Amino acid sequence: MNIMDKKFTNSRLLTQQGVVLFIALIALVVMSLAAVALIRSVDTSTLVAGNLANKQSAVASGDSGIETALSWMGAVASPATFEANDAAQGYYSTQALDPATLAWTAADSSVATGTNITAGKDASGNSMRYVIQRMCRNTGAPADGNCLFGAPSVGTSSQGDKDITQSGAIITVDKSPVYRITTRIVGPKNTISFVQAFVY
Repeated sequence: MNIMDKKFTNSRLLTQQGVVLFIALIALVVMSLAAVALIRSVDTSTLVAGNLANKQSAVASGDSGIETALSWMGAVASPATFEANDAAQGYYSTQALDPATLAWTAADSSVATGTNITAGKDASGNSMRYVIQRMCRNTGAPADGNCLFGAPSVGTSSQGDKDITQSGAIITVDKSPVYRITTRIVGPKNTISFVQAFVY
């Protein structure tokens, strides 16, 4: 190697100022930010999936409240029971009540019971309370113009109500008022859901 080559090599070494290090640091910061964004995205997706699972579990548990309400209604011996409010049983003889305004305590609603429910809570940790509303404007005996009535069931089997053309005899059956059952479910992570059913 001659003297000219040595001078050229030494001058190249002297002109490098660490630009590669600066570019490498910028690339490292960009990759770190991308990693943080990816982790946050995965965490958010997991939280959303968990919340949806809690909500679906709460809605599925709402059927227990409806079944409990139907059992209570089926066990009532006297139709006169349905003509007055019984808040301790979660029953209201008019539609004036707005379930959203209830405190959902023992004073104004009833606890759901049934299989795998202990102290109003199921295995998933959902607690259920229900109210039953008769779809009438006023308390007292149901009457036309005052209540919403269900359609009479007509069938060809022995289980349906039949008219004179089907059975050869006139059958008079009292119309049944419509009842709205609202179940409020409080689940894990303060998940609150409402399930409603109309029965007659």
